[in-house]
Amino acid sequence: MNRTDVSLIALRRILRATELFGKELAQAAGLSPVQFRVLQLVAGQGMSTPKAISVQMGVTQATVTALLDKLEKQGMLTRERSKVDRRQMNIAVTEMGRETLEEAPDPLQQRYVRKFESLKDWEQSQIIASLERVAAMLDAEDLDASPVLSTGDFKDRPPQ
Repeated sequence: MNRTDVSLIALRRILRATELFGKELAQAAGLSPVQFRVLQLVAGQGMSTPKAISVQMGVTQATVTALLDKLEKQGMLTRERSKVDRRQMNIAVTEMGRETLEEAPDPLQQRYVRKFESLKDWEQSQIIASLERVAAMLDAEDLDASPVLSTGDFKDRPPQ
C-alpha cells in the first residue's frame, strides 16, 4: 500500500472514531459532543456566561447561544440575568445536566487529552505540526472549530 493510501486510511479512522463516539454519546446522553462539552465547561465552573464559553471553546458567541438554547430546552441548564450586570446572562447546570454528565460515556477528547499530555514535549510538537499541516492541506485552517472531537452537524450553527 502506498503512503498516500496509508495517510488517508489514518485520517478516515480518526473521522470514523469521532463519528462513532458521537453516535454513542447521542444514544446514551441525547447530546452531541459539542453540547456535551458546553455542559462540561459550565459544570466545571459552577456558573458561566456565553462569552466565557465562547472564549474557552474558540467559537463565536452566536454558536454558543444556539448550543445553550438546545441544552436549556432539554433541561440540562438554566439561564438567568445577572443581578450585578443586567446585560450579562449567567448559566448553570441543572440536576438533570449533572446526572447526564455522570452517566455519559468517557468523552473521546478526554481520552485523547490524557494520552496526548502523557507524551514528551517533542512528540506533542510533532503531532501538532502534522495536524496543522493536514488542516492546511484541506484548506481548513480558517474554519470555526472548537477543541471538541466531533464530526457533528454544522447546520445548527448560525452563519459566521
